[in-house]
Amino acid sequence: MSAKIVIVGNGSFSGDEADKIDSCDLVIRFNGCRSAGEGGIRTDVVAVSNTGRPAATMIRHNAWRNHPAVKNAAEIWGVRDALKFAELKPIIAIQYPELDDFCDDHTEEFASFSADGGKSFAVIPGRYHDLLDLELRALMPGGYVVTSSGLLAVAYVIGEVAVPGDKVLLAGFSHQDGTGNRLPPSRRL
Repeated sequence: MSAKIVIVGNGSFSGDEADKIDSCDLVIRFNGCRSAGEGGIRTDVVAVSNTGRPAATMIRHNAWRNHPAVKNAAEIWGVRDALKFAELKPIIAIQYPELDDFCDDHTEEFASFSADGGKSFAVIPGRYHDLLDLELRALMPGGYVVTSSGLLAVAYVIGEVAVPGDKVLLAGFSHQDGTGNRLPPSRRL
């Protein structure tokens, strides 16, 4: 039996998308789940950036832990492989010294939170990051730090979650940051 899987970004939505999103078989949201509400309420998976300052902010604060979308999710996915980010740390320290905590790993905290809440936990394998890096560097040499959570989740869903016959849908990907500002092309990825 085929499934409809929707990956929901944190962008804007049209009026009828919420019901369409909620009717899918698997709904994946990101980080702080800003899409929940206008982009439907169903959440099966929350894909989190499990390294750096945003990860520490999410996992250590009750606002994220008690967010309805996070509480209702059955799974948490870490999008950043700890070994990959350990490799990147010295490079990022030189090229982007202002990102000194970018590679700090909070995977175990997310795994513990998931276990305590009866949720499954997985980390997207680093091979997806490596594959996307190769492809993106050919298109944008030097144009980004690391690939986005959204792109990693899309690659993982297509590569391992979806089976032949499934429909993978995207909603809420408008290339805007959390304040509604349109991101320049080099920061979209």
